[in-house]
Amino acid sequence: MKFSTLAIRETTLQAVDQMGIVEMTPIQERAIPVLLEGKDVIGRSQTGTGKTLAFAVPAVTAIDGAERHPQVLVLLPTRELAIQVAGEFDKLTAFDDALSVALLYGGERFDRQLAALRGGAQIVVGTPGRTLDHLRRGTLKLDQLKTAVLDEADEMLDMGFREDIEGILSQIGHPVQTALFSATMPKPILELAGRFQHGPVKIEVAPKRVVASGIDQKVFIVKKGMKLEALMRLLEVFEMQKTLIFCNTKRAVDTVAMQLIDQGYPVSKLHGDIDQSARQAVLRRFTRSKHGALVATDVAARGIDIDDIDLVINYDVPENAEDYVHRIGRTGRAGRKGTSLTLAQNRDRFHLEKIEAYTKKKMTREPIPTGSEIQVLKSCQMTEKLAAACEDMRTNPEGSAADSIYSGILAALRDKGFSDDQIATALLRQCMPITDYAETDLNDQIKTVGAGKKGGGRKSRKGRGHRDPQSGVRIMISAGKKDGAKKGDILGAICGESGISSDEVGDIAVFGHFSTAVVADDQVAKVIAGLDGARIKRTVVSASIAGKKKDKKKKGHHARKGQHHGKKKKVEKKKSK
Repeated sequence: MKFSTLAIRETTLQAVDQMGIVEMTPIQERAIPVLLEGKDVIGRSQTGTGKTLAFAVPAVTAIDGAERHPQVLVLLPTRELAIQVAGEFDKLTAFDDALSVALLYGGERFDRQLAALRGGAQIVVGTPGRTLDHLRRGTLKLDQLKTAVLDEADEMLDMGFREDIEGILSQIGHPVQTALFSATMPKPILELAGRFQHGPVKIEVAPKRVVASGIDQKVFIVKKGMKLEALMRLLEVFEMQKTLIFCNTKRAVDTVAMQLIDQGYPVSKLHGDIDQSARQAVLRRFTRSKHGALVATDVAARGIDIDDIDLVINYDVPENAEDYVHRIGRTGRAGRKGTSLTLAQNRDRFHLEKIEAYTKKKMTREPIPTGSEIQVLKSCQMTEKLAAACEDMRTNPEGSAADSIYSGILAALRDKGFSDDQIATALLRQCMPITDYAETDLNDQIKTVGAGKKGGGRKSRKGRGHRDPQSGVRIMISAGKKDGAKKGDILGAICGESGISSDEVGDIAVFGHFSTAVVADDQVAKVIAGLDGARIKRTVVSASIAGKKKDKKKKGHHARKGQHHGKKKKVEKKKSK
C-alpha cells in the first residue's frame, strides 16, 4: 500500500517522498487508516518496524496549523528515543512551516524547552518525568490536546514510569484519540489501555525471527577501546570483498569510515545527515563494486537491497534483536553462504543473550587473532593462491597473450642483475603487504550471567540491577523510602533522565532518605548531570558519587574564615592592651 493512496496533507506526502519511502510497512498499512478514522489503537510491534510513521502521519494530519498550542503528545521511555522520534516529526513536517515540535527530556535546561512550548509547538515529544514536571509547573497545558501516543509502553512500565504516565493522562480532562504501542502485552499494559482507551482496535504485527541457515554467525568479545583495531584485523582475516559495517550512531559511522580510509581501505559511509542525492550515489557505487565496505547506520541502510554482500560486521551490537536479524539478513541471500561478525564488549552480554534467545541460534564465540596469527594466515592464503596459479600454468602451458608481457618484465629484471628469489620477494611485497600489528591481546573474557548454575541458566539478579556491582561506580541519589521511592523508580529516573540503557545500571539499593545505584564508569557524569533537578516521586533530587568527600573549596573557605576570625581576635586583644 502506497502513502499516496491516503487522505493526508500534500506537505506530508512531499516529506515522505523526500525520506525515500514509497510503500508502507505492515504496521503502517494496518494502523494508519484506523487512526485516520479517529479510532484508538493498541498495537503490538517491535522497534524497527516503522511504527513511528504509523502514529506520526495520522497525528500530523489531525493538527490545525492555525492553532499554536499542543495538539499531539508522544511519550517515550528514554531521552535517546525521544530525540529519534522528534527527529522523525521534524522530517514529516519539513514542508509545513506552520507546524513545530517541542522536545522534553531530562538533562537539558528548562528554558530551552520552555522557549519551544511558548513558541506554539503543536507536537510535544518527551519522557514521562520531564513532561510531568512541565505540567506541574504550568508550562505545558493539554487542554486542547487531540492525540496522545505511548510508544515503547512496556519499557516505560518496566522502568517505573507507570505513576508518571497515569499522572499525565489523568490531567487530560476531555476525550482524545490514544495510540499505545508495545513490543509485549503484559497485564499492566492491558490495564493501562482499559483505563484510558475507548474501544481500541488491536493490531499485531509478528516480527520475523528467522536467520538464514547459510549465515555463519561469529561474535568477538573485545577489550574497551580496542574495537577499531579489532575491526581492521578481522578485515585482514576475512579478506574484505563486499562488506556492510553497521554502527549504532552517525558519529560512529564517521569515525570508523575515516579511520578505515586512512588505513587505505576502499570505504564509503551512509547515515541520515548525508543528503538524498549523495546517498543514492553511494549506494550505486557500492552496488556496482565487487569489493569494498560501506559503513552505515540502520536507518540509512534500509534502502540497501543487494544479493551479493559477502560479509556483515556489527561494529556496535544493535540495541534490539530485530535490528540484528535485519542487519545480518543482508548476507546469505538467495541460498548463498554469508558471514556475520559482531564486535561486543562485556557490557553487551545481555544484548547478546536477548539476540540469541530471539533468533534461537547461538553465535560462535571466537578470539580476535594476534598479529603473528594474521601473518601466518595471510601467508597460507597467498601460498594457496599462487599454487593454484602455478598449477593452472602447468596444465595450460600456452597461457594468455599477457604472459609474453610478464615474461618480458621478468627478463628485463634479470638483465638488471636481480635473482629470481629477489624478484619473487619484491612481487610478494607488492601484492601482499604485511601490516605490522602490535602484539596486543584485544580479547576480553565475557562475564557469563549463568556461570556455576546447572544447565547454564541465568542467576537471579540482586535488585533491579543488571551489572556486576563491582564493575561500575556507585552513586548516591537524594530520594529514598521516605519519599516513596522504589528500585523501579530509581532505575526509571536514571535511564529516562540520562538516556542510558538499563543494562548499564547495576545493583540498586533504597534506604530511608537516599538510594544508591551502580552505574557504568563511563556513564557516571551523564547520569549525575541528568538527575540534577529531576523528580522522583515528586521529590527534586540531586546525585553524587557515593563516599566522595565534600568540596575542598568549602572546607578551605571555612578554614580561612576561622583564620580571619583568629586574626581579628588578636587585633582586638592588641588594641585593648
